[in-house]
Amino acid sequence: MNAIDLKILFLINRTKLNRQGKAPIRCRITLSGVRKIFSTGLFVNPNHWKNGQQKAHPPNDENNYINTQLSLIKNEISQAFLYLQVNSLNFDVNDIYLKYKGENIKAEKTLLEAFEIHNNKMEKLIGIEYAQLSWSRYNLTKNHIAEFLKLQLKKNDYLLKDLNENFLQEFEYFLKTEKKFQASTTFKSLQRTKKVVKMAVSMGFLDKDPFLLHRLARPKKEVVYLTAEELERLENHNFPITRVEQIRDFFVFCCYTGLAFTEMYNLEKKHIVTGFDGNQWIQMQRKKTQKQISIPLLPKALSIIEKYQEYDDVRVLPKASNSKFNSYLKEIAGIVGIEKNLTHHIARKTFATTVLLYNDVPMEIVSELLGHSKITITQEHYGKVVQKKVSEHIRNLSKKLDKK
Repeated sequence: MNAIDLKILFLINRTKLNRQGKAPIRCRITLSGVRKIFSTGLFVNPNHWKNGQQKAHPPNDENNYINTQLSLIKNEISQAFLYLQVNSLNFDVNDIYLKYKGENIKAEKTLLEAFEIHNNKMEKLIGIEYAQLSWSRYNLTKNHIAEFLKLQLKKNDYLLKDLNENFLQEFEYFLKTEKKFQASTTFKSLQRTKKVVKMAVSMGFLDKDPFLLHRLARPKKEVVYLTAEELERLENHNFPITRVEQIRDFFVFCCYTGLAFTEMYNLEKKHIVTGFDGNQWIQMQRKKTQKQISIPLLPKALSIIEKYQEYDDVRVLPKASNSKFNSYLKEIAGIVGIEKNLTHHIARKTFATTVLLYNDVPMEIVSELLGHSKITITQEHYGKVVQKKVSEHIRNLSKKLDKK
């Protein structure tokens, strides 16, 4: 919206003269084709009014006073319009009039304001319910919406009451075409947007959820993990360079614990405790979900802890940066002959599949060991793995039955 959109015009009503034979002067504000007409409280001799010049003529004390007052009214309306523009508020011609009169403008919440409220609350819960990274991603989504509004809709913000399914579809199209986001990143951005709008409904900013009927299709993602044969090959390979050997050990450690990189990096000796069963367990808080996790240490993981026990008085494993870690893993994959894009996250997937599910550990226990907030998350990620395991069992059963 710019200054050209606003038009201010003074009109006189020659059919409603007062007792002195003077016509009332009215003001008409027009914004984007919508008009608001109101009385200025001023009267002028109709023969003295010059409509083209928008003033009373000829100059005399009375006409000069009228012209001064009209100039002040026009200036105050322009100031009200400018104020609403500068503050990036969604407004109409009636809001300009209310601002000019000094009256309160009805505050209707916008989408970016809702994000701001949500993200401010979330920030205060970092370390309690949310991780710093989760909060950062909501801020990023807010920025993407602001960019979408500016580039595609030519707006600074968007009223919550104007949201509909089409808005979400257009935003999705923008993320895929302009931002070149992959399906999973687009899905998460839309998911966060829907969550913020749900919050707006719960806080009374909206009467109903405009996205209620919109169903997000979670993108199908193939779980990449190391097979038992690949994991064994990695474990048994002799690396002549110490640093490369260490990275291999860290990766294998995570294959048998399911720790994410941040958790492995922050793992301290105080997190290793003797459990109720007399065995060694990892007990710590998962950074992503802030959920307390308890992971029994399998023999392979214990042997790696023992290998580095003299390295540091506090830390369980030597330090390693995430970027260098993944760079080394790519080198290691080439050396060992693993034709997969090896990253630290594959270790966590390997723990869930090759180490747990393929050894008949129930899904609910896998979910607990991974520290997932809900079992449905585990089922969505590893449902196909279970199907493969069932298929293998059926094949083995078929072979046994054929022999009878």
